[in-house]
Amino acid sequence: MLSIGTIVMGAGDVRRAAEFWSRALGYVPRDGEVKDDWVVLVPADGSGAALALDLTTTPAPERPRIHLDLYAGDAADQEAEVARLVSLGAERVDWDSYPEDADFVVLADPEGNLFCVIDTSHG
Repeated sequence: MLSIGTIVMGAGDVRRAAEFWSRALGYVPRDGEVKDDWVVLVPADGSGAALALDLTTTPAPERPRIHLDLYAGDAADQEAEVARLVSLGAERVDWDSYPEDADFVVLADPEGNLFCVIDTSHG
């Protein structure tokens, strides 16, 4: 049986992206170092999927086909996490497809990769 081991995202500045995602998720470089063109980040506690960052010159798409969903416990946790991620360099995205009672907030990392912070208590 297969399982997801690593999610790979492109980055124009791998070191900057690694700094953001390490601080955002509490991840560390798997091999102890960040290279200019590649790094695999893993959870510091050892459990969960890895996130690899690969050097690219392609800009992040406005509407990616795949993105990360980061889970927050409830609305207050979601609000606090969004504020924390913005303080780390993420930007809020003016998303035109929010449903009326959205349980998610769309953000972009410093490289322009979109991701969502989900209020998992929303229902």
